[in-house]
Amino acid sequence: MLLDSKSVYRKVIIPWYDSDFVCIATLLFTGFVLIFGVCGIHVAYETPDSRQYIWIPGLVFAMGLLVLISVSIRLITRYVQRLDR
Repeated sequence: MLLDSKSVYRKVIIPWYDSDFVCIATLLFTGFVLIFGVCGIHVAYETPDSRQYIWIPGLVFAMGLLVLISVSIRLITRYVQRLDR
């Protein structure tokens, strides 16, 4: 994060795509992706012809889980830094 060099208080500049609102919206969207992945795994497991393709919804679930963990860590560290001040 960049510091505003002309500011008196040296406030940390957070880009719009890394704001709290966008991170929370990303978490919500990722939650829907995880549900979609679980439903896909369930449907692929129940259909005998589709069991060989169960890796596709599994991959969707795994990538969604990685995004969820990454954004959660980012929000947690930001809140911890705010509490330390």
